Amino acid sequence: MGSQSATSSAAGPPPDQARALEGVRADTGTLFVDIEKLAQRQGFSHSFLGNRWRSAKEYQEGGRKLAFDNLGMQPPPVNPGADVVHRQDLGSFIREKIIFSTTPELRVPAYLHIPKQRNGRLPAIVDLHSHGGMFLFGKEKVIDFGQNHPAMVRYHKENYEGRPTATELVKRGYVVITIDAFGFGERRILLDEDKASGWDRSKYTLEDVDRLNRKCRSKESTIVKTLSYAGYTWPGVIAWDDIRTVDYLASRPEVDGSRIGCVGVSLGGYRSLMLSGLDSRIRAGVVVGFMSTVRPMMVRHIDTHSFIHFIPRLHEYLDLPDLVGLRVPLPLLVQQCRQDGLFPLAGMEEAVEKLRAIYTKAGHPSAFESRFYEQRHIFNVEMQNDAFDWLDRHLKV
Repeated sequence: MGSQSATSSAAGPPPDQARALEGVRADTGTLFVDIEKLAQRQGFSHSFLGNRWRSAKEYQEGGRKLAFDNLGMQPPPVNPGADVVHRQDLGSFIREKIIFSTTPELRVPAYLHIPKQRNGRLPAIVDLHSHGGMFLFGKEKVIDFGQNHPAMVRYHKENYEGRPTATELVKRGYVVITIDAFGFGERRILLDEDKASGWDRSKYTLEDVDRLNRKCRSKESTIVKTLSYAGYTWPGVIAWDDIRTVDYLASRPEVDGSRIGCVGVSLGGYRSLMLSGLDSRIRAGVVVGFMSTVRPMMVRHIDTHSFIHFIPRLHEYLDLPDLVGLRVPLPLLVQQCRQDGLFPLAGMEEAVEKLRAIYTKAGHPSAFESRFYEQRHIFNVEMQNDAFDWLDRHLKV
């Protein structure tokens, strides 16, 4: 059938091609139709639920190599070379502020909590802080200092029901470490025009925090673009720092390196997903408030997430449950909130079914647990108690 053309003597370009403008209700608007067509070509070719892998071990080795290749972050090994810059006796536990190396170039600030009462080496937790649109603070999000910055009082209430997790975990007998993720806390952006505010956050008013935080939030895409020109990805830097944190934790004389777990909500849940999937030294992993299959998220749950969660090309090969599934047969707990507006409920439920299928295919169905809560996006006290009891069962043995 031949094409038809219209002839016109009018000046200027011809009119745009006619297009139906039915509402697509997608974050990418009219572009979503074409993106969805492209996505249908991809089938998560390296999932354990396909036919590529002959064993769970082969899936783990191949999937991890693929993940690291796409994360773009595999610097040479480095001695943590930790410095303890502050130490405080808090009665039942010690809090140390430390700085250690995760690459030959990067030094990372952290807090380590150590129970004073112990008989031999203790189990340990990597507590991974959340995002929550708050860049001015990182590791402080999961710590109760007794006297907290007003911004953290507010944050703890909204995200942890007033009970930050690291302080609670050390009271339960765990050595707990939490670091500043790249771009947060003492690793945040401070622009030249804001230097008059100083660097010491203890001197910031709540208004200072909100103002400077808006500046940091506006620079997310700048971090991604600059790291790209440096040859790295933002998720790659963060995942590598978290893995190297396990190196430091395992080097501590108080820690039983065979009993290390991790936990986190939101961005912390994403970090826990990555760390659990990529490092077999994590004996028990808890992912809170960050689990879905990615295809349902493409419609209306892209703008709800930070640039920090997107890894170029990886989801051609592996879905999010495939990534954390790389830890099979090691124990995994996934906690989700049914009223969580950051994820489509169908995607959250589908992810659970995928993980259950991965663990079942590997012959370890009981090592995976999933729980839904009738809550908004939060890690409240009920959820914490469930998670910590689960960690106790797997790490205090």
